Amino acid sequence: MFDKLKKRWGLNSNTQVLIIFIVFGITGSGSLYVSTPVMDYLSISSDNIILRIIIVTIIYQFILLIVAFIFGQFKWFWNFFYKKLFKKIGLIK
Repeated sequence: MFDKLKKRWGLNSNTQVLIIFIVFGITGSGSLYVSTPVMDYLSISSDNIILRIIIVTIIYQFILLIVAFIFGQFKWFWNFFYKKLFKKIGLIK
């Protein structure tokens, strides 16, 4: 069922694919949940869509690593997403 994703992402089992999907789901929901109090703390109106997108995007990155760590997938997320990102913006070689 997950064979294409396992091959593309370099994963070993269907369980690992499922855990990664769970991490993405929790992270997406969590970042939206956490962004509201952050916006309230910063006195930013929830009508300001652009700032909300920026805040959610920043919060998402932190929550992704935290949730990935909790589910034992930190190394995969770090290698798959963050190393590629840092290479593209020139922070690492």
